[in-house]
Amino acid sequence: MGLSAEDLAMLLNVMAGSDPRDSTSVARPSEDFTSQLTMPLSGLRIGLPREFNDGNLSAPIAASVAEAAATLEQLGAKLVDVSLPHAGMAIPAYYVVASAEASSNLSRYDGVRFGHRCEAPKDLADLYSRSRAEGFGAEVQRRILVGTYVLSAGYYEAWYRKAQQLRRLIQTDYAQAFETVDVLLGPTTPSTAFRLGENADDPLTMYLSDIYTTGVNLAGLPGLSMPGRAVGNLPVGLQLIGNYFGEQRLLQIAHQYQKQTGWHLARPALAEL
Repeated sequence: MGLSAEDLAMLLNVMAGSDPRDSTSVARPSEDFTSQLTMPLSGLRIGLPREFNDGNLSAPIAASVAEAAATLEQLGAKLVDVSLPHAGMAIPAYYVVASAEASSNLSRYDGVRFGHRCEAPKDLADLYSRSRAEGFGAEVQRRILVGTYVLSAGYYEAWYRKAQQLRRLIQTDYAQAFETVDVLLGPTTPSTAFRLGENADDPLTMYLSDIYTTGVNLAGLPGLSMPGRAVGNLPVGLQLIGNYFGEQRLLQIAHQYQKQTGWHLARPALAEL
């Protein structure tokens, strides 16, 4: 969404706030997200979740995260080892919940009042089936099918309810971590950015790329992804996770890191990808 943390802070100054027409927005006093960008990081406690350094994380990405942690420590932050015991369950819980929501929310797009309408349908069943088949891509169709399955009468308790229970455990893990630290630092993905077209036909690999970010979504926490040192000309993402309404602190840390390193200004040589 921006080329730097400062860009994001200026965007948030415009975007953030309560919307009387949005029932999901929260009534909070307005903030100036650019006001704390230059504040030093002295005394800031940064947690390093040990579960993020698992068998899925490639060695070059782990080295990039360690380098970023060392840079932030040099800027005055204190590094703290923390645990997120249920982090490994985030992927299955997330894709059950997200697919169920996709199935429910997209059910209105049947070609009658919403969404794409197929040409010259033979009857109502043909209108529904062709409109949805033509209007949704392969990944959307996959999620609708999975979501319909987990919400069905015979599987709701076994899948959807269990995923929601896992969601609560994951939220509790983060809440306990933020009792001892201010933010969390880790990788955005377990590997570098994919080369063009790589893994396009492998949805499982694509899903596993979200292993470190889905827990943040399930817990409803703010997260920020920023570039770290590239590996072999391929971009590396570093993730900062904050407590509820902690966006200003995330932007402050990212801004200080970017002033110190400049990795966000690097561009990969596209001819090599």
